[in-house]
Amino acid sequence: MARFHKMLRNYLEVLKPRATALLTFIGFSAAIIAGAGQPPADKLFLVLITILLGSAGVNGLTNYLDRDIDARMRRTRYRVLPSKRIAPPEKALALTVFLIIIGLGLSWWLHPLSFMAGLTGTVAAIVGRKRATCVFPQGMLASCAPVLVGWFAIRPAFSWELVLLCVLIAVWLPLHVWSVMITNRDDYIGAGLTFFPMNREVREAVSVLLPFSLVLAVTAITLYFVADFGWFYLAVVSLLSVIMVYSTLRLVASKASADAWKLYKLSTYPYLGLIFLVMCLDIWLL
Repeated sequence: MARFHKMLRNYLEVLKPRATALLTFIGFSAAIIAGAGQPPADKLFLVLITILLGSAGVNGLTNYLDRDIDARMRRTRYRVLPSKRIAPPEKALALTVFLIIIGLGLSWWLHPLSFMAGLTGTVAAIVGRKRATCVFPQGMLASCAPVLVGWFAIRPAFSWELVLLCVLIAVWLPLHVWSVMITNRDDYIGAGLTFFPMNREVREAVSVLLPFSLVLAVTAITLYFVADFGWFYLAVVSLLSVIMVYSTLRLVASKASADAWKLYKLSTYPYLGLIFLVMCLDIWLL
């Protein structure tokens, strides 16, 4: 039994549970927002399962494809595949491909637009990975996919509200990804990854983050007017925006790895997760 639990933990770790949980949550929240807080319960549950399985599969597949790079980095060499806790790695590949197929199949059942969003995000994630295209544009497409899948499942139409949600994620992504790369700059360079921000001095690299932080704040506040959110959303998002801009300014001033790591941690659940939670709460409570 202990051996089975260890094997189960290893396979779950391959699927990047934290990243999968965040992607699933924002996609699930997008479905709630699209349904004005009252989407059909059965379809909402199907959205949850679809995004969960699809995101887990894609995250696991990128883990499999990046196992050679992970093995060369101090930060990632002890992950499941580089450390050979699952061997051969093709065992994990079979699981991830199966999850992707099920996720895409369910997305087609939800709506063809959801399927197109899921398929585009899957391809973008595979092409991007840890290469120079990990942010522009493939990473952005992959990160927006869960929101598009959830939105189109409930409201199969484009709107300015949906556009701003995608812009929010697209602008958030460089802050999230580049801050962790700056934190582990030497590790990435040692693994042979020399694209931005590793191909610039730290001083230059961190200065690029400030415009993204400012655009992120403007986008989040603009959603208040376009999506007709209430005062609760505006109050919380204003506070979060001030914290994000301040954290970025602190990094620009210090150029310290510790501040880059703090920005990375802040950008994940405290910011992106909370902002989508607040959107849902604002719809339900006000």
